[in-house]
Amino acid sequence: MCGLSRTKFLKICRAVVSFVAVSTILAFADAFSAHALFAQTATAAPAATHKKAATTAAASKKTAAKSAASSIKSAKPPAARRAALARSRRLKARRHHRRRPLTAREIARSRKLQKAFVASSQLRSMAQQLDTLRSPAAYAGVTAYAHSHSGEAASAAYLALGHAYLLDHKYTDAASELQNAGHSGDSLSDYAAYLTAQAWMQSNMLPSAQLILSTFIQKYPDSVFVPQVPVLEANVLIQEGNPQAALTVLNAHKTEPIAAKADFLLALARATLLTGKTADAQPLFTRVYLNFPLSAEATQARAQLVTSGAITTLSPAQRSHRADTLYADHRFSEAEEEYRSLAQDSSLDSAARNGMLVAAAACQWKLHTLNRAELDHLPDTNDDAGARRLYLLMELARDKDDGDTQRAIVDQMESRFPASPWLAEALFSSGNMYMLRTDYPNAIRYYSDLATRFPKSCESPHAGPCSNYSPSVHWRAAWLTYRLGNYPQAAQMMEDQLKLYAGGQEIPSALYWRARIYAEQEHNPAMAVKYYRTLSRVYRHYYYADLADQRLTQMGFSAEIAATGSTDLDALQPEDVPELSDDVPDQDPHLVKARLLANAGLNEYISPEIQAVDGSDEWGSLAEAQIYASYGETWRAMRLMKRAVPFYTSAPIDALPLPYWRILFPQPHWSTIKESAAQNGLDPYMVAALIRQESEFNPAAISNKDAYGLMQLLPSVGKELAKHEGIHHFDARDLLDPDTNIRLGSLYLRQTLDRFGGRPEYAFAAYNAGDNRVIDWQAAGQFHDMDVFVESIPFSETRNYVQAILRNESIYRELDKVESQQASAATDPTATKKLVHSE
Repeated sequence: MCGLSRTKFLKICRAVVSFVAVSTILAFADAFSAHALFAQTATAAPAATHKKAATTAAASKKTAAKSAASSIKSAKPPAARRAALARSRRLKARRHHRRRPLTAREIARSRKLQKAFVASSQLRSMAQQLDTLRSPAAYAGVTAYAHSHSGEAASAAYLALGHAYLLDHKYTDAASELQNAGHSGDSLSDYAAYLTAQAWMQSNMLPSAQLILSTFIQKYPDSVFVPQVPVLEANVLIQEGNPQAALTVLNAHKTEPIAAKADFLLALARATLLTGKTADAQPLFTRVYLNFPLSAEATQARAQLVTSGAITTLSPAQRSHRADTLYADHRFSEAEEEYRSLAQDSSLDSAARNGMLVAAAACQWKLHTLNRAELDHLPDTNDDAGARRLYLLMELARDKDDGDTQRAIVDQMESRFPASPWLAEALFSSGNMYMLRTDYPNAIRYYSDLATRFPKSCESPHAGPCSNYSPSVHWRAAWLTYRLGNYPQAAQMMEDQLKLYAGGQEIPSALYWRARIYAEQEHNPAMAVKYYRTLSRVYRHYYYADLADQRLTQMGFSAEIAATGSTDLDALQPEDVPELSDDVPDQDPHLVKARLLANAGLNEYISPEIQAVDGSDEWGSLAEAQIYASYGETWRAMRLMKRAVPFYTSAPIDALPLPYWRILFPQPHWSTIKESAAQNGLDPYMVAALIRQESEFNPAAISNKDAYGLMQLLPSVGKELAKHEGIHHFDARDLLDPDTNIRLGSLYLRQTLDRFGGRPEYAFAAYNAGDNRVIDWQAAGQFHDMDVFVESIPFSETRNYVQAILRNESIYRELDKVESQQASAATDPTATKKLVHSE
C-alpha cells in the first residue's frame, strides 16, 4: 500500500468523496478573519471541559428548581442525568487515551498550511461565488485576486479557478489554472496534481495525465486521493489502448478496500474485456450492474451487457430487481426504460410481461404522464400486476374527485387482493382523500382497515402482510376517533399505538393525548402524570414534551425525569446519543488543510480531509460545521449538523457539548432580530425560531415558490411591506439583505398574528400554508385547545412546521438560560460547586 499503514489507508478510503450540487448564493463577506478563527480554535479545547461541567451543573440546577413536592417525586438523581455524567467521564478518559501527539513532520506541515490559510483568508467569499455561480464576474473576481497575490494565496485562487473550469468542462483552461496553482505554492499540491490529471484526461491529453498519476501516491502518500488514483490511472491506460498495464495497476490493489467499489470493478471489467478475456469480463460487468444498481457505473455496465448480448443471460428477476431499485429511488424514467426492455424479453410468459408493463405504467403515473386508456388496454389479471393496475385506476379516479369509482375499486381490491401491498397503497390514499375532505368517518374506515389488514410495519420484525404506513394510519385513525369524541375507543387505540409501534414517530402524540384522556375524561391524574413524565423523559425537545411539562405544572406536579412504575412506559427509552466531543485537534494537518480548502471554495473536499484524521467520528461534524460558521455560512453549518446529529430533538441539553447546540440553533443577526421584534411586539426567540425553519438562516435563499431571504417573503408581499415602512424604490433583491428581510418579515409576522387573534399556532400555519387554508381548517372543527388544532392540521408538512417552530423557540430560550448560568459560574468560582450540590 505504498508505505501507508493499513489503518491510515482505511481512514483515507472512508474519505473518498463525491461532488455535491451547491444550491445557494453567497452574497456577503466573511464574518470572521482567519486570525480570529485560529485564535478561537486554539483556546477551544481548554474551555471545553469547563463548559461541559458548567452545562451539566446548570442543567442540574434547572431540574432541582422545577421539582415540586409531590407524591411521585424520586429521591435519586434522574437516570438520564447519571448516564450523561457517565458519558462525560468516559469521553474525558477517551480523549486522554486516544489523542496521539503530532510528529515533528506533522507539526511542520501544519504550520506551513496554517500560513497558507492566513495568506488566503480574503479569498473565501469570491471563491464560493465562483463555485456556486461560475459567472463571468465571478471568474473575473478570482482571477484578479490570483494576479494581485503571490505564493500560497495565489495558489489557492488558481486552484479555485481550475476547479471551476473543470465543472464547466473547459478542460484546457482548467489544466492551465491548475498548473499555475502548482507553480505558485505547494500547500495544496496534491489537489493541483490530481485535478490537473483529471483535466488532461478529459481533454484527451492522456500521456500528460499518466505522467502525473504514475507517481502520485509516492509523492503524496497522505493525500485523500490515494484510493482514487489507481482507478483513474487504469482508466487513462485503457483509453491509451494499454489494458494490460491497466490490469497491472489494478491488480496491485486487489486486496485493498477500494477493490470492492463500483468504479474499480468497472475499470477491471473494461481492461479484462480489452485483453480479449470476454468470459472473465462478463461476470465483472454483471456484478457492477446488479450490486451497484444506482451508480453511474451500473449504467455503463448495462450498456456493455446490452451491446454484447449478455443482458439476456441475466434472469428476469435480476433485471427487475434493478428496475425496482431505480423505482424506489424515484428514478422513474430509468425504471420505466428497464421495465419496458424487460417486457420485450421473449423468455417471459404473458403474465410476467404484463407485470412489467404495469410497472412501467406506474412509472408514468409518478411522472404524471399516465392516461386511463393505456391502463384499460392492459389485461385485468388476478396477480400482483392486476392489483397494481387497479391501484393506478383508483388514483386516476381520486385525481378526478370521483368518489364512487374510488370506493368501488377499493372494495374490489379488498375482495380480490386482501393481502396485496397495492391494497395498502389504495387504502392509504383513500384515507388521505377523505381526511382532506374532513369526512372523518370514511377516513377512519380506510385508515383502520389498512392498520387491521397490515398490522405490522415492514421495517420491524413481522410475519404476514405489512405496510410502512401502518404506524401513521393507526395514529390518524386514533386521532380522528378522538376528534369525534369517542374517547374510550380513542384511548384503546392510543394504548395499542404504544404497544404495536413503540419506535414510531407518532409515539409522542400518542403519549400526550392518552395522558389528556386520563386527566380530562377518565379523571385519573396519577396515570396522566406517568404518561406526561415519560414523554418528557424520552422526547426531551419535542413539541409535545414542552406541552407535557406545562400540563404537569398546571396539575401541581414536577416534570422531573423518574421511573413511572409502569413496565411498558419505563421500557420506552430516548434514542441513543453517541459520545461526541468538542475537543477538536485544530493543529492536525488534515484539519488545517480543510480550512485552506474552504478558502478556495472547494467545499466537497472539506469533509474527506477531516475524516482522514483518527478519532474524527467523535468531533468531525463539529469541526466541519465550525469552518462554515466561521465564514458566516450559518446555514451550511446547520444543515451539516442536522444530518450528523439527527437525534438532537430527543437529547437533553447536557447530552451534547454546547458548541453542537449553537451550530444547530445559531443566532446570527441577533441584534437586528431583537430590534425588529421589539418594534413589532414580538418575542425575538419566536422570530429566530421561524427563520431557522424557513431558511436555516440562509440570507440568499430563494424557494421554488419565489420566496426570498431569511424569512422567505414573496416579492409582492415585500413590496407592500416596504411601502408601509417607507422604503422607496423597492426591488425583490432587497429581500436578500438580512436587515431588510428581518425588518419586513417581522412586520409580516406581526400582521399575520393580528389576523389570527395573536395565536402563534394559527399564524405559523398560515405562514406556511396560506391564510385561506387556515381559515378553512378553523371552519372544519371547533378547537377547544390550540394543541387540538395543531394535531388536526391535515398537511404533514404544515403540522411539522408549526411544531418545529414552537420547539425551536423553547430550545433557544433554554440554551440562553444555560449560557447565562455558565457565565455566572465563570464569574463566581463557587457557583459550579453550589449548582452541583443543589441537585
